[in-house]
Amino acid sequence: MNNSLAPRILYPPGGLLIWLIILLEVITFGVALIAFVWQRADHLLQFQASRDHLNVALGTVNTIMLLISGFFVAGAVHHARQGLGHTSRQSLLAGIGGGAVFVFLKVLEYQDKLEAGLGLYYDRFFTFYWLLTGFHLVHVLVGLAILGYFVLVRRGDGTPQQLEDLEAGAAFWHMCDLIWLLLFPVLYLM
Repeated sequence: MNNSLAPRILYPPGGLLIWLIILLEVITFGVALIAFVWQRADHLLQFQASRDHLNVALGTVNTIMLLISGFFVAGAVHHARQGLGHTSRQSLLAGIGGGAVFVFLKVLEYQDKLEAGLGLYYDRFFTFYWLLTGFHLVHVLVGLAILGYFVLVRRGDGTPQQLEDLEAGAAFWHMCDLIWLLLFPVLYLM
């Protein structure tokens, strides 16, 4: 019997713990999105009217920025596996840049909503909007801190432990991508 699958399941890239964290985060956001859809069904006209206050173009640009950022972070892991530390670092910097643009645009969007009086307690839609996008933004900021750590502090010599740590950081970053890919269509397009 071939046990080559067992090591990949027990020791996935980045380690099992990061994948358990990612699973719990995706479940948490998934439950919140189910609650959002449920509330939307009960208050369809209110949710549609409130959704019209969102800037779909800005949300689309943010989606593209996170996807581009994720591409560069995946490239950083790829280059690190090949022992190309400098190229890996440059890819991480590009990934951080994309994430920083996402944060900047999200802050502009938040400022626009607050100036229009569309705060947390404006209506059910905006309560969900603020909680879901705010919680996601916290994850993006944590992800940027993790990626920044690898650029600024943990330059390293490419040991297996450092590669596993980078893979874990990249997995967390990709979780941020995944969650936004769930949030964007539900909040901005439905």
